[in-house]
Amino acid sequence: MGDAPDVVVVGAGLSGLSAALRLQGVGAQVTVVDPAPRPGGKVRTEYIGGHAFDIGATVLTMPALIEDAMSAVGVTPDETRARLGSVRLDPAYWMRYADGSALQVHRDPVRFADAIEDTFGADQRSGYLRLRDWLSRLYDVEFDTFVDRDFDGLADFFAPDTRSRAARLVAMGGLRTLTSAIGRFVSDPRLQRVFTFQALYAGVPPNRAPAIYAIISHMDVGLGVYYCRGGMGTVGDVMAEAFTAAGGRMVLGTAATGVRVSGGRARAVTTTDGDLDCAAVVLGTDTPVTERLLPQAARRRRIRWSPSAVVVHGTLPTTVTDSWPGGHHTLDFGAAWDETFREITATPGRLMTDPSFLLTRPGRTDPDTFIRDGLESVSVLAPCPNLHSADLRWDVISRPYVAEILDVLERRGYPGISGLRVLRVDDPSTWASADMPAGTPFSAAHTLLQTGPLRTPTTVPGVANVVLSGAQTLPGVGIPPVLVSGGLAARRVSRLVGLPRS
Repeated sequence: MGDAPDVVVVGAGLSGLSAALRLQGVGAQVTVVDPAPRPGGKVRTEYIGGHAFDIGATVLTMPALIEDAMSAVGVTPDETRARLGSVRLDPAYWMRYADGSALQVHRDPVRFADAIEDTFGADQRSGYLRLRDWLSRLYDVEFDTFVDRDFDGLADFFAPDTRSRAARLVAMGGLRTLTSAIGRFVSDPRLQRVFTFQALYAGVPPNRAPAIYAIISHMDVGLGVYYCRGGMGTVGDVMAEAFTAAGGRMVLGTAATGVRVSGGRARAVTTTDGDLDCAAVVLGTDTPVTERLLPQAARRRRIRWSPSAVVVHGTLPTTVTDSWPGGHHTLDFGAAWDETFREITATPGRLMTDPSFLLTRPGRTDPDTFIRDGLESVSVLAPCPNLHSADLRWDVISRPYVAEILDVLERRGYPGISGLRVLRVDDPSTWASADMPAGTPFSAAHTLLQTGPLRTPTTVPGVANVVLSGAQTLPGVGIPPVLVSGGLAARRVSRLVGLPRS
């Protein structure tokens, strides 16, 4: 590889690994540097007090995007699936509602339709089937043109093919609000939540989010939810192992400290262990880190950040948890759904008065990893405002708020959960200390002015050979978007250094 261009990828999260695999596969000599001891970024599995927990993402959607990245270095899709140990969850989610009703979100559409009819009636069943078809068509119109695409500017948005697809989106109702678009097909507010709760990750209430974001629910409910045996951290491990086996260099436990620029080009990435010369750089870092490494990348306008979350990790005996309703992922809704989104997204924001929660029990799928000595790992996520919208004293209120969360869940039918042995609590102050802006792990909100070509661009003014990737930039937040982002970064770098398209 003597003549191969040297590319440095800063950040061993999924966007950085996706970019690194593709660039290594088309002939670059790639070095990935990250201060963490293990790859994966926000998608990782940690042991706390001897018990495994997924820290960050707890579901895997669109695993074919990982297969695509791995294929760049010669790993077949079948081999990738085997290495990941991926299994499709069925049901993907259990939904529990304040009125006592419940719904299992099955992977088979007919079985799911039957479950909908049993809970909500025949008219909602037929509405779901029509909605499923609409979501599939929406995905087909959006993905290649507006998701898996880099934009150099607004002019790209007005290219003939893009204008044609945009017109189709408008005709399909893509500029309605998400709630009203879903409501054209299913009228029961409880069923609507199956297809709108994902708006939390987009950072916009469903009754204000553009209907184009219904694509997220299709990626989730429509295309299926998967899990990796051994925990979600397996994803980063598998991608990193394939990268190094292909000749890539992985430098973990080493922090990048800057990007040395001269003549309008990055010449090296400086690290705590010395300089890494480069022909190009990919920064797969959170916004504050990106701006410290490269001041030229500082934001030119104010960014609105997504809501945050409090996540509680703890253990309970299986003799307690075996009596609970739900499964691997259980969404337990309060009655005040619209009010909840207003509370956590407003300025000033406030804690939920009638909370909704996500309970994660991966031991239901992978007991060998997540049940130890008769104790099951349990995680509870409670959405909350970010630090910019509500500067709450988390050092004071975190533990009392956790006790309140567990007490609410106890009353909702999870006997014994108030006795959870709490091993770790992550709150907005935790995310802020990890350089996540506004104390949110969900990055910039997908408001109208922060989407598509209006989102933070992948290029840096005045520095020709630095490309951004990850949730901070195109196409956005979540495992599928950041994997796509890595692919977009690799394509741009390949053009910059004269490599084949990755």
